[in-house]
Amino acid sequence: MSFKVALVCDWLVTYAGAERVIGEILKIYPQADVFAVVDFLPEKDRAFLQGKIPKKTFIQNMPGARKHYRSYLPLMPLAIEQLDVSGYDLIISSSHAVAKGVITGPNQVHIAYVHSPIRYAWDLTHQYLREAGLTHGLKSWLARLILHYIRIWDTRTANGVDGFIANSKFIARRIKKVYGREAEVVYPPVDIENFTCCEEKQDYYLTASRLVPYKRVKLIVEAFNEMPDKKLVVIGDGPEYENIKAIAKNNIELMGYQPTEVLKEKMQHAKAFVFAAEEDFGITPVEAQACGTPVIAYGSGGATETITDETGMFFSEQTKEAIKKAVKEFEHRNCTPAKCRENAERFSPEVFRQSLKDFVDKWR
Repeated sequence: MSFKVALVCDWLVTYAGAERVIGEILKIYPQADVFAVVDFLPEKDRAFLQGKIPKKTFIQNMPGARKHYRSYLPLMPLAIEQLDVSGYDLIISSSHAVAKGVITGPNQVHIAYVHSPIRYAWDLTHQYLREAGLTHGLKSWLARLILHYIRIWDTRTANGVDGFIANSKFIARRIKKVYGREAEVVYPPVDIENFTCCEEKQDYYLTASRLVPYKRVKLIVEAFNEMPDKKLVVIGDGPEYENIKAIAKNNIELMGYQPTEVLKEKMQHAKAFVFAAEEDFGITPVEAQACGTPVIAYGSGGATETITDETGMFFSEQTKEAIKKAVKEFEHRNCTPAKCRENAERFSPEVFRQSLKDFVDKWR
């Protein structure tokens, strides 16, 4: 009798960190069927699915879903519960929103790989409401009511999970706080083979990410504005691009969006990578270390687990003064490319696959 595996994820729209996790899980369980709330992946990004066609929910066919699928968040708990996985022995959910809420029975094993409990429903609720302009008025109260309902649903569905895996110790603490459950940490896979080590460094610092407020790229630019003798290269595009361009001084080069090859080349030759966000895990600091490049990071979230004293340093506050101080201190440190590369290898896809398989096997 064959062992049937279902892999359930939130939405498939772009190829990013969560999709990389799904691709590696499919290498462990190539027989798995894939389920998703929606699937709007472009053809060029589908290789990780190994030709599989995901089974989708009714939200796939809702008006405007391709561009505005997130607007259907209030319906997603209902949608995920309509996915029928009753014929499977093992269900693995890869969840940062609703995937872990899929309904399973007592004779099935459900392992949830959690990128984060639903961020905007829990500790980031008030930040989300502020950024969405929903701090007062009727729409604000409606949003708060929906988030209240989602919190109740999210807590209840934790009971349907046999084993939790967190993508960092930071997220394991969130899982404990939100669901009252312990989680084993399995760090997500980073494509370190594609980011090769380079010993030759040039005289510039690098930051790269989508230019959205919580990434704090504007803060990094403000700090380097006050250090005219130090060059900063910024790679990425997003809503904050024009604002950052308006304030950036001559020592700052804004490159906008760049393909991976350009990002990699800039990472390989940077003196250090600067990272000011509080991330659940944070893939780019690991990619930088894989290139042999040390990291200057905000000392909170997943970065504290991926950077060591030998591969970078931390600043304790998200302020330009703290960044300036850290950059100046960094210039007296000796972080070797070899140590950076060695540290990054802890996060290889091979390590991820073995760790996840070992955890799942304990439940079979």
